[in-house]
Amino acid sequence: MKKDSSFSEKKELKKATLILDKDFSIARVDERLYGSFIEQLGRAVYGGIYDPGNPRSDENGFRQDVIELVKKLNVPIVRYPGGNFVSGFNWEDSIGPREHRPTRLDLAWSTTETNQFGLHEFCAWSEKVGSKVMYAVNLGTRGMEAARNVVEYANHSGGSYWSDLRRKNGSEKPLGIKLWCLGNEMDGPWQIGQKTAYEYGRCANEAAKAMKWVDPSIEVVSCGSSAYDMPSFGAWELEMLDQCYENVDYVSLHRYYSNAANDTQNFLAKNMDMEAFIKTVVSLCDAAGGKKHSKKKLNLSFDEWNVWYHSQEQDKQIIKQNRWGQSLHLLEDVYNFEDALLVGGMLITLLRNSDRVKIACLAQLVNVIAPIMTSGNGCWAQTIYWPFLHASQYGRGMALRPVINSPLYNCTDFEDVPMLDATAVLGDEGSLTVFAVNRSIQNDIELTCDLRAFQSLKFKEHILLHHDDAKAINTEEAPNTVVPVVRQDCESQDGYFKVHIPALSWNVLKFSVGRSQT
Repeated sequence: MKKDSSFSEKKELKKATLILDKDFSIARVDERLYGSFIEQLGRAVYGGIYDPGNPRSDENGFRQDVIELVKKLNVPIVRYPGGNFVSGFNWEDSIGPREHRPTRLDLAWSTTETNQFGLHEFCAWSEKVGSKVMYAVNLGTRGMEAARNVVEYANHSGGSYWSDLRRKNGSEKPLGIKLWCLGNEMDGPWQIGQKTAYEYGRCANEAAKAMKWVDPSIEVVSCGSSAYDMPSFGAWELEMLDQCYENVDYVSLHRYYSNAANDTQNFLAKNMDMEAFIKTVVSLCDAAGGKKHSKKKLNLSFDEWNVWYHSQEQDKQIIKQNRWGQSLHLLEDVYNFEDALLVGGMLITLLRNSDRVKIACLAQLVNVIAPIMTSGNGCWAQTIYWPFLHASQYGRGMALRPVINSPLYNCTDFEDVPMLDATAVLGDEGSLTVFAVNRSIQNDIELTCDLRAFQSLKFKEHILLHHDDAKAINTEEAPNTVVPVVRQDCESQDGYFKVHIPALSWNVLKFSVGRSQT
């Protein structure tokens, strides 16, 4: 692979500072911030998490090698079964004996769905990987009745038609699904059953009421506008929430980023757009609540986020040549190193807004715009796997707001972009983790962390993800091209810690309780 010529330029060492204090708290991080997403799309399910007959699959057809990689990510929730798919989906098709399940045309992705993997299989798989289910109901071609019925089927103990059918289908105990999505991207013209904000708001309100009457313990997520740059954005949230504010618990956001222009510096600044998106939706939620004089505060579910652009032209050709095919190789972006850096930046943004963003789902989990890829012979971690793994492992506790002094740069879409983007999380046992991205192509950074407010911290390790080629990728043949390394490159004295942050790098600085060495 050709090396990025920008790395041959002379590098200049820049300096940045980061100050942290226990009192600079944002919020306790909701573990659901590290959720993900499996849609009945492409090879996410068939050939991804479910591959009966493969020697790597268990007796249920679940790929054990995939399970191991997913378990390392410690994903607390997984959204399912869509996505665009859900707006034409009959949930009843996916239950009962497999030989009786109907094969349907999936209009969302121009493919054919066999329903051989369905609700019970997904719940069983989720239990295997240690995740809970975030289930989406169809408010496109269907509505309130189907929504309340699936809640009864999944969560009612027994003694009713739908709960007894669940027991007949092999699940004596309730499936216990506590988080539900009220449709998907309902303002999008690509959506089956697209609705106006008023139509959707009324539908979501009545569905939420009925679902909660069946099971008052559940939470529901209403659909925000499907994109920050949609013509309907803003007006959609205000009108939709005017109809359903008191009966919903979260508003969804979706955002994907592209480097189709091959402008790395601009690409790595795009989580600034994500930050603005979040702040604006928070304002819209609060405005809707204020209009109603409500004491209730709505939080956000950023239940689709990622980089997505590599496979789009390929996908058009695949669908054109294989319309109504099964398990097509769709949305199989091969992620490079700079994609991992932006994913790291997006995780930093989510943590920085964890006072209002309580749920987030990396879209998706396996094969489809995913950190994990499979073949018939095995599976491997893509570049974006690593920052997500690190944030999920070490980003639990109290999110802190650092005071950062960083060199700035301007690029195509943004001004005053900090070269160093960072945040921190204080663990319950007193440990501290700093997550940092150096966006600069040319400049290493000498980062000084002022941690004097923490009386007994010692530097533990510096986890570094870096490659000299921004376009470097991991493949089945070379799965370890872009992988993290552990360094001990820290100078410390009197509560100050000085660390070298290479140009274009994702960094995890870990500090544990104990006296630092001076």
